[in-house]
Amino acid sequence: MSTESASLPLIRRYWRDHLHQQKGRLVLAVVLTLVLAGITALYPVIIQQAFDSFGKGDPNVVWLLPPIIVLVTAARGAAMYFQQTVMQSAVLRSIEHLQNSLFSALTRADYAAVSAEAPARHVTRFTLDATQIREALTRSINGMGDLLTVIGLVASMIWLDWQLAAMAALLYPIAAWPILTIGKRIRRASRGMQDRAGETSALLNESFSGARVVRTYRLEEQEEARAAAAFAELRGSLQRIIRVRARVDPILEALGGLTVAVVLGVVGWRVSTGQGTIGEFTGFVAAVLIAARPVRALGSLNAALQEGLAGLVRVFGVIDIRREIADQPEARPLPAGHGEVVFDRVGFRYPGSDVPAVEGLDLRAAPGETVALVGPSGAGKSTAIALLPRLYDATEGRILLDGADIRGVHLAELRDAIAYVGQEAVIFDDTAFANIACGRPGATREEVEAAARAAQAHSFLQALPAGYDTPLGPAGGRLSGGQRQRVSLARALLRNPRVLLLDEATSALDAENEAAVQAALETLREGRTTLVIAHRLATVQNAHRIVVMDDGRAVEQGTHAELMAANGLYARLVRTQAFAVA
Repeated sequence: MSTESASLPLIRRYWRDHLHQQKGRLVLAVVLTLVLAGITALYPVIIQQAFDSFGKGDPNVVWLLPPIIVLVTAARGAAMYFQQTVMQSAVLRSIEHLQNSLFSALTRADYAAVSAEAPARHVTRFTLDATQIREALTRSINGMGDLLTVIGLVASMIWLDWQLAAMAALLYPIAAWPILTIGKRIRRASRGMQDRAGETSALLNESFSGARVVRTYRLEEQEEARAAAAFAELRGSLQRIIRVRARVDPILEALGGLTVAVVLGVVGWRVSTGQGTIGEFTGFVAAVLIAARPVRALGSLNAALQEGLAGLVRVFGVIDIRREIADQPEARPLPAGHGEVVFDRVGFRYPGSDVPAVEGLDLRAAPGETVALVGPSGAGKSTAIALLPRLYDATEGRILLDGADIRGVHLAELRDAIAYVGQEAVIFDDTAFANIACGRPGATREEVEAAARAAQAHSFLQALPAGYDTPLGPAGGRLSGGQRQRVSLARALLRNPRVLLLDEATSALDAENEAAVQAALETLREGRTTLVIAHRLATVQNAHRIVVMDDGRAVEQGTHAELMAANGLYARLVRTQAFAVA
């Protein structure tokens, strides 16, 4: 498919999905653009009339010309101001709509699709790609004004001297072919530059996030070398675009110089031989010179448009990602129950992997039971837990919640019935109240505070400068690790779920706070299912049942005493102190 044929569907789609809502502002911007182009086209005529009046010795020109010039320039300035503000308002609103659509697509996309790329790569689509699309859109709308201005100036030239106007008009199409060719190269180079920008952002995010490890292991030189290589590749990509883009202006400059030279020569000869007036000469040259800027802008428009189209390809590529994990057409409501979970011969392979992460997993957790998943690193414990809220779909077998296959119920209802607390507490850059209340939107302040008390978080949250209304900062920077974990637990407590998933949920707590939180969790567990991945012996021993996993399989199940008596993998893990005692 050619670049031109591929571009039209992109442009039509952007108009239909994001720009059409701004048609009122766009119509007003076009009207103002027409006014602006018409006023600009008057300049050569005013100059021609003024010089002819000077030549005739007309005394009226002394007092009549200055007010006309002031009025025309004031009108042009006003039209220019309102045209720019109205146009930019339409462009920015359409970009905002596109960004909202992109964000919605990413937040609702399958977890596997989002986690496949570094977060910084996604960020570049909201920043770099959006900027290039906005620039292309702005230049395109301005290009309409430039085209109308050129048409108006051509009309002035025809009014002044149609033969010269035809001569000048024939020269500019010569530049069309190299400009279009350059535009195609810019689009290809722009894609490479956007990829390099995404990689650089991902590297920076990774390096700054690992600042503690970088300093502890003295990796500063290594990180500086990685960054220098990324910056060099990004600079190379940008330089390629600059080199290609830089070819446009010289072509137009040379063509403009040729046009002015031809016009000056012909008009000068005609005036010197008495075939024209000084006014016609000055007015026509003024029209040619005024037309130089909009013609040059039109010549460079294709370059900006190709960069914007490359950005649209990347953004629409994300928006169009097909969701694999979604409600089936015959999806039913989640039946009432207290959280019975059954894994029936469940298997799972990550996309692109031939090695099963979970294989033939059989597991049943009755309401009120706490089932601990233990095993060596990489045994498949976290993967198994991720299958229950359908972050991934099992590739074999089935998972039942209260007797219903989770793939056959409404996804929203399934996830509403589950609360998750991970090893790393996720705290949003919002208030303490908002961080807890997101566990159950619409919860009252009293309910939020009750959940915080149960998670042993109320005392330190109340002591913050604005209490529960204190912003916790990026990643909860105002709190310690243990405090962040307790806020995360309060969020889960507030949700009041059927099933509670805990992945090292108490790992950041000291012994005293862990005991208090465990007491709160005991209350929450009543009548509910708890699946917990734990590396603390106390947590494992208190579980109703222990499932020992190895290489994605459940190799042992039973109580602590039963598994110790069996003298299998679990007993070896305990003896080798694989579990923390505290």
